[in-house]
Amino acid sequence: MNNSDCGYCQGGEYLAKFGIKICDLDVSQLILFKEQSKPGRCIVAYKDHVSEIVDISDEERNRFFADVNRAAKAIHAAFHPDKLNYGAYGDTGCHLHMHLVPKYKDKDEWGGVFQMNPDKVYLSEDEYAEMIEKIKACL
Repeated sequence: MNNSDCGYCQGGEYLAKFGIKICDLDVSQLILFKEQSKPGRCIVAYKDHVSEIVDISDEERNRFFADVNRAAKAIHAAFHPDKLNYGAYGDTGCHLHMHLVPKYKDKDEWGGVFQMNPDKVYLSEDEYAEMIEKIKACL
């Protein structure tokens, strides 16, 4: 399945609006979220254009959560957050995905409400590349 307006399905300029593909995992892709006010924030997006976790088999769900776990371990190893939050949203972009949001006690929002896109911190291409290599080294 595929959706012509979906950044996860189309990649390229659609994905570039909010993220950079890091790599393919077992049944998903790992994406670096461009807004990096929470260093190491990523998205794990399921390989097919399905809206809900209930739209895939139990086996696929388990494989998807194994991908989430693998990505979470890499983020912990690379960036040492105090906490990693997990968010599954999709009312506007109905593609099964999970946000992995590192939280740091010395940063804003600790103990507060999560902002989907605070639109505060964007990096240079070199800084994104360095961050991606750091994550890949820990996968």
